[in-house]
Amino acid sequence: MPISSNSAMCFSMASRSRPVHPAITRLLICAVRASPSNSNRNFLRALISSYFDLSIVLLAALYCSILSVKFHKTNSQLKVRKMKIKSVTPIGISTPLNNPIKMAKNTITHADSLVVRIEDTDGNIGWGEASEAPMMNGEMSAGMIAAVKFITPRLEGLEVKTAQDFFPAVDRFIYGNEGALSGLDMAIYDLFGKRERKPVYELLGGKHRDRVPVLWMLAANDLKKDVAASQPKLDEGFIVFKVKAGISSATEDVERVAAVRDAIGKGPRLSADANMGFKFEEAIKFAESAEAAGLDFLEQPINSSNLNGMADITAVAHPVGICADEGIHSLSDVEAHHAAKAATGCGFKSIKLGGLTRMHEGAVLANDYGMHVNIAGKMAETAIASAALVHMAIAVPQINWDMSATNQYLQKDLAKNPPTVVDGHLAVDDTPGLGLDIDEDEIERITVLR
Repeated sequence: MPISSNSAMCFSMASRSRPVHPAITRLLICAVRASPSNSNRNFLRALISSYFDLSIVLLAALYCSILSVKFHKTNSQLKVRKMKIKSVTPIGISTPLNNPIKMAKNTITHADSLVVRIEDTDGNIGWGEASEAPMMNGEMSAGMIAAVKFITPRLEGLEVKTAQDFFPAVDRFIYGNEGALSGLDMAIYDLFGKRERKPVYELLGGKHRDRVPVLWMLAANDLKKDVAASQPKLDEGFIVFKVKAGISSATEDVERVAAVRDAIGKGPRLSADANMGFKFEEAIKFAESAEAAGLDFLEQPINSSNLNGMADITAVAHPVGICADEGIHSLSDVEAHHAAKAATGCGFKSIKLGGLTRMHEGAVLANDYGMHVNIAGKMAETAIASAALVHMAIAVPQINWDMSATNQYLQKDLAKNPPTVVDGHLAVDDTPGLGLDIDEDEIERITVLR
C-alpha cells in the first residue's frame, strides 16, 4: 500500500513522542528529496515535524528509501534500454502441405521459406519468416538468405530503441529485397516483444479485436472437389471461403463460385482470387457475373501494372468488390489504386511491404481512404509468419475482408503451439512476442539451405 494511504494509521500508532535524532532527520530529508511522489513527500515532512516513536520513524525512513531505489531503478528501465544485436542466422526450410494448392500460374506443394533467428546480447531470441514468392516479389529462399548474409555484418552490434526503428536502420543497406527484410523485421518484433514482455500486437499499436475470422482456401480447380471440401470446414465453424480462379475459363470459374455459394449458403463470405490469371476480356466477363454467382470480392483479376484495366473491372463488378494484392508493395501503391479507383480494397502481405511496420501503415492508410482491408499470408507459411499475421489482424483499425493464415495447410508445423483455428477464428493471448514455442529440432529437420 502507498505510504500516503498509511499516514493516518502511523499517526494513531504514535503513543508517545521523543526528539528525533539528527541522523534520522537527515535520512528522512534525503528520502523526501528522492521520493517519487508528492504524497509520499508530504507524509515524510509530517514525520519530520512530528515526534513519533523512533521505531516508527526508522521503519518509515527505511521503507521510503527502498521505495525510492525501486522507483529510480524502474524509471531507468522505462527509458527503454537499447537492444543490441548479437547474431543473425538465416535458414532455408521446406515442409510439405497436406494437399496441393492450384493457383493461376503454379501449384504449391511445399512451404518454402526463409526463417530468421536473431539473438540479442541479453540472450533473447526472435524469430521471423518470409515465404518464397517468385511471382509476387521475385524472391527465392537462396536469394533471401544471401540478402540477409549481406546485411548481417551491418546488423551485429546495431542498437535500436524500438521495433519500429529497425526498418529505417536497415533499409538504407540494400535496395528492394522486401521478403528478406520482412523476415528480419518480424524477428525484431518477436525479440522486442520478449524483451519488453509485450505481445507483438501491443508493439503495433494495441488491440482492436479479440479474434479474427480466417478464410479457408478451395483450390482444387474442380467444382465437385471444391464443393466437397467446403462442407467439413463449414461444420468446423469457418465463415469465410476463397476459391482460386484464373486457371480455367471465366465461365467455368463463375460456375465453380456459384456452386460453392450454393453449398455454403448465404451467410459465409466468399471471394475468388485470380492471381493475375485472367486476360482483361475474361476478367470483365467474370466481373459481370460475379454478383449473380454470390461473390463478395474478386482478388487481383489481371496484371498488377494495369491500373486502367483494374479500374474498368472495378466499375463493372460493382457492388462486388475488387481487391488489389500483387499490386500492393508500398504505401504509394495504396494511394495509386485509390486515386485511380482501381480497387475497393487491398490485400496486405508482409513480404510485399518489407515487414510488419510498413504492413500496418498500409492497412491504416487503406482504412483512412475508406478501402477494405485483407491481411494475408503467402501460400504457404509456417506458424511464425501466421502468428505475426494474427497479431497484425488484431492491431489494424479494420479488417472487414478477413485474414488468411496458411500454416493450417501444413502436414507439420515448426512450433509446438502453432496458431490454431477455433470455430473459424484465430486469436492471440498476451504472451510476449509472437507467443510461439519454436521447435528447433523440427527446424533442423526441414532445413534445406543455410
